[in-house]
Amino acid sequence: MASKVLRVGIIGCGEIAQVGHIPIFNFLSLKFRTTYLCDASRDALAHCARMVQGGSPKTTTDPKELCESPDVDVVLICNGDESHVICGILALENNKWCLIEKPLALCYRDINLLIEAEKKSKGKVFVGTMRRYAPAFLEAVDEVKKMGPILYARVRAIIGPNSNFVSQSTTYPQQFSDFTDEDKHIRAEREKDVVETVLRDEFGVAVNDDSIKMFRMLGSLNTHDLSAMREIIGMPKSVLGAYLGLPGIYSALFEYDGFCVTFESGINAVPTFDAHIEVYGQDKIVRVDYDTPYVKGLPVTMTIREKIKSREGQESFGFSERVVRRTYEDPYTLEMLEFYECVVNGRPIKTTAEDSVKEIDLWKMIMKAGEHNYKSQSS
Repeated sequence: MASKVLRVGIIGCGEIAQVGHIPIFNFLSLKFRTTYLCDASRDALAHCARMVQGGSPKTTTDPKELCESPDVDVVLICNGDESHVICGILALENNKWCLIEKPLALCYRDINLLIEAEKKSKGKVFVGTMRRYAPAFLEAVDEVKKMGPILYARVRAIIGPNSNFVSQSTTYPQQFSDFTDEDKHIRAEREKDVVETVLRDEFGVAVNDDSIKMFRMLGSLNTHDLSAMREIIGMPKSVLGAYLGLPGIYSALFEYDGFCVTFESGINAVPTFDAHIEVYGQDKIVRVDYDTPYVKGLPVTMTIREKIKSREGQESFGFSERVVRRTYEDPYTLEMLEFYECVVNGRPIKTTAEDSVKEIDLWKMIMKAGEHNYKSQSS
């Protein structure tokens, strides 16, 4: 049977749309077709329109026009973080499902507005934390559930400059700068409003260059890490301490019932991608390793190390190690297939707007614990 083809409107024609989303929709042409593009840059619209296969998409600089179009079934929102909620509400007001790239929202005020809009809509919100759809990760979640009490865990994301990986993606993304002064002003004012709202009013921390940079790093680089951490071991009780110096490597210590978790992240100049979650039990260690999502065919793997059971009458000193690679399909593609199942076949959404509230909870806990790193500066 021929499957239903979802007509997609994309808001935001920047790097991730060019490297990830448009090529994936081209590959998944039996399930998706890009019919509308929106961006403030007309040059970006022209470039991305040429990338789309299966027909020339309509283009616009107005998100409202795209969301109202009868030629759009679902909306992919991957523009600036500060505009995610605004565009998401537009899609929901037109009863459109929307996949919103991470971070879904940057403050409680905005995410609550989105949740209220979703309640009044026939559309739904699907949050793009794609690492949580990798088969190796899902299998690791099951392994951790079966391993008994957790003794310790580690969450790491220390990577080289993203340009190293993007330049080798064979998608050759382009950057454009034909934005009007009004567009630049609107974006700057939105970002200023959101950052001041979350840091000053909701988190109660100093608003200065250091705190803003740290907050933006948590939202951009670490949403994937912290979201996956929550699924595999749950929400921490507190953050016992944090060092949040930038530029460089920053870290935090999460407190759980009966164990702690170290979180370490940052960007340096070495072009490596070290992103993993490792969970330690008494007789088993479960680890999930991620590679850059910008290069196709690099698998997500699960490694299990466990104590070998002793033979009858003999003590065992060894351990076994196995590496599980379920697929070479990248998490972005798998996420889109999951999104399709949710829209067309009614599969429940895992990465909901309500689930993403916990991301802001974690950012707040980390920023408060590391406040000594930036509170001495004037607000």
